[in-house]
This record gives sequence, C-alpha cells and structure tokens, in this order.
Amino acid sequence: MAQLPLTAIPPDIVSAADYERYAQHYIEAAAWAYLQGGAADELTLAANCESWSSLKLWPRVLSDVAHGHTRCTLFGDALAHPIILAPVATQRLFHPEGEVASVLAAGVMGGVAVVSTQASFTLEDVATQAHGPLWFQLYWQGGRTETLELIKRAEAAGYRALVFTVDAPVSGVRNREQRAAFSVPSSAAQVNVKTLTLPTLAQGMSAVFDGFMSLAPTWDDIEWLIQQTHLPIILKGVLHPKDAKLAVAVGAAGVVVSNHGGRVLDSALATFDVLAGVVSVVDGAVPVLIDGGIRRGTDIVKALALGASAVMIGRPYIHALATAGALGVAHLIRLLREELEISMALTGCKTLDDINVDVLY
Repeated sequence: MAQLPLTAIPPDIVSAADYERYAQHYIEAAAWAYLQGGAADELTLAANCESWSSLKLWPRVLSDVAHGHTRCTLFGDALAHPIILAPVATQRLFHPEGEVASVLAAGVMGGVAVVSTQASFTLEDVATQAHGPLWFQLYWQGGRTETLELIKRAEAAGYRALVFTVDAPVSGVRNREQRAAFSVPSSAAQVNVKTLTLPTLAQGMSAVFDGFMSLAPTWDDIEWLIQQTHLPIILKGVLHPKDAKLAVAVGAAGVVVSNHGGRVLDSALATFDVLAGVVSVVDGAVPVLIDGGIRRGTDIVKALALGASAVMIGRPYIHALATAGALGVAHLIRLLREELEISMALTGCKTLDDINVDVLY
C-alpha cells in the first residue's frame, strides 16, 4: 500500500536521486513498474543515464561570473531556466492532483510544462490552473481530422507550442515486471482522446504493418499539420541526423532529441550519443532540445555544451510529484537549477550562451 504524499520536504532530499529513493513508497507497485520500465531488456533505458557520466567537465577558476543567470527564451517564451517538464501520461496514477500539480510547479518556478495528450485531466482544465506558459504534446490520432480537432482545442485553451511525438506509433514498453497486464484505473483515465480503432486484420496480415502502422503519420502529414496552425510544432523523438534535416525542411520549429525514455525501441542509441550530430545538421536553423537520463545540473551543462538549447526531464519530476505533489516538483526544479548555477560558475560560464565545448574534457 502506497503512503500518502508528504506536505513538507524532508531535509535529506537534496537531489533527483533522493526523490527517486523516496518515490517508491508513494506509488503503487504496478504503477511504479510502469513508470520505471523500458522496452524489452532495458538496454536503452540504462544507456540514457549512464552515458552522461562518460563526459567530464573542465573547471575554470577566477572567472568573473558575478550577476550571472540561467534565463533563456524558447519559441517566444521568456524562461527563468532551460529545464522543461516533459510530457508524461496519466499523472493521477502518481498523485491525486496529477498534471495540475506539475504545471503549477513549472509555472511558479519560471519554466514550461508539456502536457501529454494522454493526460488524466482535460487539456482545458490543466490550462486554467497554469501559472506559466504551457506546451501541448500531440500524438497522431489515426487521421488528419481527429488530430486537427485536438490541435484546435489546444489553440483555444492558450497553449503556446505543440510537441509532436513521432517516435512511438507502436509502443514497445515491456519490462520484466510489466509482462503482467497493467491497466490505468478510471481515476487516472486518459480523458482527452478516444481509443483508436485498429483496422480489422485478415488471416496472415501483420498487426504492426497492417494494423498500427497503417494509422501512423508520415512526413506529408507533418508538413500538412504545420500549415494548419499558428503554433510552433516541435518534433519529439528525433535521433537520426537525416530525420533532423527533414524536420527543418518541412518547417518544424524545433526538434527534441529523444528515445522516449528508452520505452519504445530497445538498443536505440542513447540521446547523449546523437545530440552533437543532430545539432550539426540543424546548424542553428531551429532549437534542439534533449531528454533521456538528465538527472543533475552537470548533465544540463553537458547537454548545452553539446549544442542543446534546453533539456526535458521526465521520470525525476514524477518521483517528486508522487512524493510531495506540486511542492515536490517545484523543489526538484529548484535543486536542478541550483546545481546548474553552481556548475556554470565553476566552469566559468556567466550565462547559458557562455556554455560551449570548452567546458568539456
């Protein structure tokens, strides 16, 4: 039985790792396995976290960094820091206030939250509770008409950007604990969308190619969607430089280097390993963001040094949400921002623009 969330932050929580340690006591076992798990043997899940530690920072001393800051601007939003809450589905699995608590914390801390298509509150209700800019994460709804309806709802509710997830037309989530069926309870139901109806398969047809993938979007659909909305569309789930180049060519406003937290294709490259290649081909045309294994302020510095404009965090803020609701998420963001500030100061960087490959060894 999971414990009730805390109403105050224990003094021994001083990092994202501490929140992960605490969170297991506040999340039901099946939901914990769903949150923590990855695809197949979880090789990519492990690589995401391990890869950041392979890169070292090179300290600089006696640098004048007084009055430095972590401010940045992304897609028209002025932010206090480059730490973005990634879209995570069905957050009421982890705390009764779910997405409402997360977006409240992000806004109070001067940042952005990305609300999932699969949220457990309506996108309109979440928007009314926000204290800062919101972006909406979009899954393709099996056709243009249905997808456009969702976009128009996001526009009307005041969302500032669309984060189109392109790497998960077929879900590969399956770890050893999840092989037993896991179903989302009605209290955390995905209320913004209807369940897709898959085509009827004749004997010998493939559930993947003739089923799921027959409803999946293509580059033509992305190009069409960009023409249907005034909101910037950011493609999330780009790993290959050729896909990054195509994203720019069709008019995407940005890309997120992501492998879906290691939850889709096992043995996919860690995001750290491909970031520099994506940044190189994009060549400054649009911002490049990254998620996957970001757990420390030093990880953020490394990501920005390799050319990212900002980072997204996923599981860490869900750990904080489960532990202490909006207070926990806000505290986690503060911890990561303080770690970022310390890392910048000790590598001689006064602003985010000062962070470059010279801080790396």
